[in-house]
Amino acid sequence: MRLVSSLLPVRRAGLLGAAALAASLIGAPALAQGIEATMNKAGCLACHTVDKKLVGPAYKDVAAKYKGKPEMVATLSAKVRKGGQGVWGPVPMPPTGPDKISDADLKSAIEWVLSR
Repeated sequence: MRLVSSLLPVRRAGLLGAAALAASLIGAPALAQGIEATMNKAGCLACHTVDKKLVGPAYKDVAAKYKGKPEMVATLSAKVRKGGQGVWGPVPMPPTGPDKISDADLKSAIEWVLSR
């Protein structure tokens, strides 16, 4: 009996951890929808999709190219701000200023893209 009662805190912690995980997974689609809405408002989705090349590269291809390179968040943020050409083909990406997407939202969007 003593062994069972000593395991109760472990069991409760496991249940709390499982509940926290479930809550975070339920919130993940809502968070993704918020980021996608922000990206749509900024104009990103006019040229990019998650899984196929449109005008610009698919987000999954961007994620694959820069996998394991956390420094790319800052590099890609700068590229979005300044625009660019030549990395993914001849079509230029126009600059996107903070009037279209805030620095914080841009960082979240790029982190989301790199997680694809």
